[in-house]
Amino acid sequence: MPRAESTPFPPVFDEPSVSPDPVKFKIDHPSDNALYKQIQNLLTKDVVGFNAMRGKPDSLYALGDAFGPAGAKAIQAIQNAKRIVFHCAGDSGASSQKNFPHELSVADQVTLDCHSASPTDRPQFFYHLGDVVYNFCESQYWYDQFYDPFRNYPAPIFAIPGNHDSFVIPKTKPADEPLKIFARNFCAAKPNITREAASLHRTAMTQPGVYFALDAPFVRIIGLFSNALEDPGVISNQSGKFPAVPNFQTDYLKAQLQRIKDEKYTGAVLLAVHHPPFSFSPHSSGSGGNHSSSSDMLREIDTICKQVGVYPHAFLSGHAHNYQRYTRTVDFGAKDPYDVPFIVCGDGGHNVNPLVQNRKGQPAQDPGNGIDVSYLENHPAVKSKGLLLEKHDSLNYGYLRISVDEQQLRIGFHQAGVASLSQSRFDMVTVDLATHTMVSN
Repeated sequence: MPRAESTPFPPVFDEPSVSPDPVKFKIDHPSDNALYKQIQNLLTKDVVGFNAMRGKPDSLYALGDAFGPAGAKAIQAIQNAKRIVFHCAGDSGASSQKNFPHELSVADQVTLDCHSASPTDRPQFFYHLGDVVYNFCESQYWYDQFYDPFRNYPAPIFAIPGNHDSFVIPKTKPADEPLKIFARNFCAAKPNITREAASLHRTAMTQPGVYFALDAPFVRIIGLFSNALEDPGVISNQSGKFPAVPNFQTDYLKAQLQRIKDEKYTGAVLLAVHHPPFSFSPHSSGSGGNHSSSSDMLREIDTICKQVGVYPHAFLSGHAHNYQRYTRTVDFGAKDPYDVPFIVCGDGGHNVNPLVQNRKGQPAQDPGNGIDVSYLENHPAVKSKGLLLEKHDSLNYGYLRISVDEQQLRIGFHQAGVASLSQSRFDMVTVDLATHTMVSN
């Protein structure tokens, strides 16, 4: 029987003792192929409404608050280390028994990293880029797809919802709508053990909403909810095109950037959103991967950045089930153009898809590294001086390991299934915080 909601108590992140991996799902996950055929058209037009975050648009959620009574000690340890390290990935939920081992391999590797790293190099949290539970965030699948795989992860796990965490299947009861279940597990008023956790002890997170700004030493992550469509991502009603979507996030993004400007904030500024602003498709032949770029969404974000005069050091997203790293060169009025990494990490366990698909009998041909893909820019709102696809991996599952100190932001992509941390690292990009320019690794 599902556990009833418990009374609140200080946050708990892992189990009292390490337990072995499960060998199969606790609850059978039937195929949703027939359902997908029925709702295929709805996936291209059905957006969802959502509540405003708790607090004012410029309010911050402090990392220390997620640790509860241990928060002051945790923040002091980060400050003593003079840097912060954390994990990041999207699309982790394994909706089939076949893919379950891939999710476990990612979860196990980030957990091992927490336990084996030196104190000054230990990851402090996991930031999930959405699609936590497939296929439609049903309550009965949270244990298998989230709580059990991450049962030994000894730190907070934050998340923004993906389209699979928010799309409402027709005839769903109001109490069972995906965002309500997501909010119960990530946006609780106080830590408590939810029914989705079943027999495990990880408590619900206390994020102020499905979009929020996480403030930690050396880094601030502005998280956006890009709604329920398969494509594209949507953060507002776009002048009435999507009337069900409130405009909370445009006011919030503007307020957060204005706060950064007013404070003269010198840490790393990251923008996290599930749908990728850029996702590869060939310029001439063949068809792209399983998901496309969200150009209108990026134009809306860029417009606000331009109005305020603050641009993020990097963009993080999931949704496309592979790894892609772009460099966008932006003329933002500084002495030198900005080098802005746009990173897609949507291979956290659910699936891995090719960057290019076969079309009309033509075999797919993956792009090389470092190629110019400026054609993916679609009427940009800022002065873009070039877009390069620097590196990609559409064969392996993996995650990001991000490190920030007073001078630099470092984002590394690690492939799952490789025991050594140094050997698992497939890619790395380093950005100088003061100049927004890339540094040779």
